[in-house]
Amino acid sequence: MLTVNRTRSPGPAGRISRIETLTLGTAWRDFSFVRVHTDAGLSGIGEITHPVRTAEVCSLAAAMAHRHLVGADPFDVEEIWFRMQQGDFFRGGDLGGIVVSGVDQALHDIMGKALGVPAYRLTGGACRDVVPVYANGWYTGERTPSAFAQRAKETVARGYRALKLDPFGAGSGSLDSRERNYSLELVAAVRDAVGPDVELFVEGHARFDFPTAARLTADLGEFDPGWFEEPLPWTHIERYHELRARASMPIAGGEHFHTKHEYKTLFSSNAVDIVQPDVCMAGGLTEIRKIASVADMHGMQVAPHNSNSPLCTTVTAHLGFGITNLKIVEAFDGLVEGHVFDALKGVLRIDDGVVGLPTAPGFGVELVDEVFAEHPPTYGFWNLFAEGWEKRERT
Repeated sequence: MLTVNRTRSPGPAGRISRIETLTLGTAWRDFSFVRVHTDAGLSGIGEITHPVRTAEVCSLAAAMAHRHLVGADPFDVEEIWFRMQQGDFFRGGDLGGIVVSGVDQALHDIMGKALGVPAYRLTGGACRDVVPVYANGWYTGERTPSAFAQRAKETVARGYRALKLDPFGAGSGSLDSRERNYSLELVAAVRDAVGPDVELFVEGHARFDFPTAARLTADLGEFDPGWFEEPLPWTHIERYHELRARASMPIAGGEHFHTKHEYKTLFSSNAVDIVQPDVCMAGGLTEIRKIASVADMHGMQVAPHNSNSPLCTTVTAHLGFGITNLKIVEAFDGLVEGHVFDALKGVLRIDDGVVGLPTAPGFGVELVDEVFAEHPPTYGFWNLFAEGWEKRERT
């Protein structure tokens, strides 16, 4: 079961012949991708971005491809997924999770191209005409109420009807009264700027102790947030349910989990109201559909996490068309530079806060090698817990 099956006749895409990895440098972070080729002349792409371990994840992708992909039929998605997980003793973790996710995306891209259909046709078809998207990264810059309010207005003016922000600066564990009050001023300024009809999500980045998270949950209620995201570290997952019982808003989380097996405790404890699997981390389209189904069994909505490139936005949108309990999709597309869109030719664009039904086969995206050559990786890093991190200035 753990060796490539070469006895069956291959499907219309042929067999996988080789893979490549490419990395694009940007001012924010390096974006990495895998490109899988077949002997029938097709290729498919997936995103394997890691925020800090660029070289390691690309190296692992090449090694896992050699062990499990070359010679396989890309239509055997479940078998390949299982082989990569079991054969590499991958039971979770970010590096393996990212590689498996990126390869799974690339296989769906190949299948769509081989059949001449958009990838969403392979993952349940469409149960909606548009996928709603919320903006993140829009508040990059100075951490002041007036600056946040102005950037919020500008973002809404671009058509977004939902925004997310982390107002808590470098706070971790607990916040003193001054810092807590200042963070709440930032939220108040944004709410006043965008009005009551724009949905506002508040990010906690899984970093507060329970007393602080509980206090913030109470304080944030007056601003009617659509959710409070990851207010507690996941080392305290058993207390999420207790926090939910106190909250007037939904609690969201799950971006740190890889595969349905890691989600098991989140579901069994009813930790959140809204789950946030990442298509570039939790196992690709194959696995997130399963996670979404279990979430539906628990009465939970799905709001996929996405802090990567516009390709991840495109793939997530394809996935979102077929998820019945989808709430909304995240995007940082407004933050990235123009050359990113040049390098990812054909990514879906966000128009008035939504993505419409795609028509191109697969994901409809091709990597432009010349742009990658012009913008090599920089291997920079920004520290989410350092003072001024919201400026997203890399070191």
